[in-house]
Amino acid sequence: MTRRFVVEADGGSRGNPGPAGYGALVRDAGTGRVLAERAASVGRATNNVAEYGGLVAGLQAALDLDASAEVEVRMDSKLVVEQMSGRWQIKHPDMRQLAMQARAIASRLGGVRYTWVPRAQNGAADALANSAMDGKPVHRDIAAEPSVAETDVQPEEPKPVVTTVTHLLRHGQTEHTPERRYSGRNDLPLSLTGRAEAEAAASRVADLGVEVIVASPLRRTRETAEIVGGVLGLPVELDDDLVELDFGELEGLTGAEALEKHPLAVRRFMTDLTVAAPGGESIADVSTRVARARRRILDRCAGQSVLLVSHVTPIKLMVAAGLGAGDDVVHRIYLQAASLCTVAWSSDGRTSVRLVNDTAHLR
Repeated sequence: MTRRFVVEADGGSRGNPGPAGYGALVRDAGTGRVLAERAASVGRATNNVAEYGGLVAGLQAALDLDASAEVEVRMDSKLVVEQMSGRWQIKHPDMRQLAMQARAIASRLGGVRYTWVPRAQNGAADALANSAMDGKPVHRDIAAEPSVAETDVQPEEPKPVVTTVTHLLRHGQTEHTPERRYSGRNDLPLSLTGRAEAEAAASRVADLGVEVIVASPLRRTRETAEIVGGVLGLPVELDDDLVELDFGELEGLTGAEALEKHPLAVRRFMTDLTVAAPGGESIADVSTRVARARRRILDRCAGQSVLLVSHVTPIKLMVAAGLGAGDDVVHRIYLQAASLCTVAWSSDGRTSVRLVNDTAHLR
């Protein structure tokens, strides 16, 4: 009897191009059981190249399991699915080479077809890709492990889906905020307006059922979180990975002053996510640590309602992850001081952005 597999594959890049990795897994089409997992870094590459890397790895894993198997490849990349199905041309040389590899492997299998799926349905492969980008490669053949019958262990009951809700609160105003100065690692306190904003936010958050408060350790976020925590009767935990982007030599400057002082560096910093501010960090750097914080907090606070008090860049990156969008969305979202965003994360990989830049409590 011909075996049927489902290959789920994905890839990602923090910067596009930037540090990239892929993830792929093979399931038994009948039972849904995961038979193999693959995740690896591909160095500096684009999202599309990384996605092709996931496709090649997934097909190879299926071939290693059973060369006669019929395979359905499921990916959330419309581009890869259309190109591999022969409906779209492949112009990028790296992608063309990877597509040739994928076709060569596919030709040795019993049959391969390609299906596009929404990103929310490709969460397992996405998680493996992120693991690879975090420097945690995976090469696991679960099918080769002892079966339930061999180990005389009863199969586990399916785990219920758990949803964790994160409310993302930007700190209140400081003296830099009205003048829109680059405000990264400074330790400015909240202004009088900022404290009033934090108090208004606390009244709003009191109705959200928050159980845990985690904040950036910088003074403006810490003060905002402590005002909210005082109203809710909750302690404030600090997480260094939630700090604002380090603007280096741009710290304290207005946009016009920064362009006058560092014209080329500022333009490169504003157009390339992998380019650091002079003497500081890049958006890609912040994305890496924010993703690390997100996974850590979601693991520890699974099923709870969590308030994260942070800054513009980390909050925008959290929203981008919730949308399944690229990090470049940070240039397309506006966040007011003391504004609130809400993102829900489910253990099955689904996410939903419920609120962005809500300031109703400030009116």
